[in-house]
Amino acid sequence: MAQRRESRLKQQSFFDSRTQSQPLAARLRPETLEEFAGQRHLLGEGKILRQLIDQDLISSMIFWGPPGVGKTTLARIIARRTQAEFVDFSAVTSGIKEIKEVMAAAERSRMMGDRTILFVDEIHRFNKAQQDAFLPYVERGSITLIGATTENPSFEINSALLSRCKVFVLQPLKEGEIAELLRRALTDERGFGKLQVEMADELVRAVAAFANGDARTALGTLEMAVLNGERQGERTVVTRESLEQCISKKSLLYDKGGEEHYNLISALHKSMRNSDPSAAIYWLARMLEAGEDPLYVARRLIRFASEDVGMADSRALEVAVAAYQASHFIGMPECSVNLAHAVTYLSLAPKSNALYAGYESAKKDALGMLAEPVPLQIRNAPTRLMKELHYGEGYEYAHDADEKVTAMQCLPDSLLGKRYYQPTDQGSEKRYRERLEQIERWKREHGWKG
Repeated sequence: MAQRRESRLKQQSFFDSRTQSQPLAARLRPETLEEFAGQRHLLGEGKILRQLIDQDLISSMIFWGPPGVGKTTLARIIARRTQAEFVDFSAVTSGIKEIKEVMAAAERSRMMGDRTILFVDEIHRFNKAQQDAFLPYVERGSITLIGATTENPSFEINSALLSRCKVFVLQPLKEGEIAELLRRALTDERGFGKLQVEMADELVRAVAAFANGDARTALGTLEMAVLNGERQGERTVVTRESLEQCISKKSLLYDKGGEEHYNLISALHKSMRNSDPSAAIYWLARMLEAGEDPLYVARRLIRFASEDVGMADSRALEVAVAAYQASHFIGMPECSVNLAHAVTYLSLAPKSNALYAGYESAKKDALGMLAEPVPLQIRNAPTRLMKELHYGEGYEYAHDADEKVTAMQCLPDSLLGKRYYQPTDQGSEKRYRERLEQIERWKREHGWKG
């Protein structure tokens, strides 16, 4: 068994010897869970995936996460620790024929009482027929499937296969985790430990910020910076200037946690609020070309759509959410035009902060009146006791009324007369203001005390 397992691993080129000719990310690939960076929510002491690995009780599973967070590395660590035969399989280069050959070998191993773990990288690239080929073997237990994907498994993996796999979501690495990885690369002999590399911690943190949670990108950037650093005798010094030249722009030194980050997002937000699309697009470009995460920008646009446009143009929220989805689907640099689309729409849309002002006013009252009882007529009454306590008594079902509205009181007595939503006359909100005035006029005519 051990000889066959060793032979198969060699055949798959799974553990090629590391040489200095390999990229830094390959040389520093973790070999143990202790070296593995990030994913503490899965691999911390007592976490379920950690226990499964430690006890060699791996079941079929999918690793879902963005590039460079350790999906393949984690599979390789499992390969080193399992007593099962481990087969590495690529969805990019393999077809139905190769799948059937591997499945036949796994079935023979099962008959001999041996387990086979099949790792499929980029499993989302398999079509339905290829994925279906795995299903009977997963069901019979001939193989334990581990798939890695950057795409949402709900959309890209057959439901029948997905239902037999546990999905583990791997998160982008935190900047601190990447910075620690970079520091280790500078001192580890597998990295640049045998060289005298000097790099200010400020620059290390800048590379970590630029990587957007992707360890592979971070290590690749570090490698370029060191190889292009200034030689000073036996030392190699990575300077700010050489770091900028390394990627042909200053984006690397954009500090996403610093003052300039907040200045730029403030400039974008206020330019849109002031209906200045040219300025807004300029500040958007400044952020994106400096390496800002497009999804961060998209999230801010979603907030803006409700905070500064609101009911004046409810489509603004749809446009902002669509821009977020487009940015998630295609990433940079292609999604820059999707974000520019949303920024321009939001800049030109009529403006109203009535929703924002209304919520802030309601929040203030809610925090100061947390014990205010819900009026009996709009309480839920699922039990006989609650009904005996008059829960729901006096409730008026709006759909039973010809006007689809009643004069029932919905606010606590202490808040009668409060108006949290004060619509403006901007854009579509003018229609909603007229509608609200019509509703309230009808309610007062029918005894409403609100």
